[in-house]
Amino acid sequence: MPKLKIRKSVSRRFRVTPRGKVLHKPSFGGHLKVNKKKNQIRRQKGLKRIKNSVARKIKKLLGKSTK
Repeated sequence: MPKLKIRKSVSRRFRVTPRGKVLHKPSFGGHLKVNKKKNQIRRQKGLKRIKNSVARKIKKLLGKSTK
């Protein structure tokens, strides 16, 4: 059986931790920060975790195990 290709667009947007959690960078954080509240800018800084069913689909697209 041939090796599965990973989705490059997904690999750029998401990452999987060693324990299997899927992380992403929130949207709307790139520019136009003058108009945003400080709380919103602060929330945009870190990586956020993605929940169960969507995380399983992303792992599948990345070629990771979905146990």
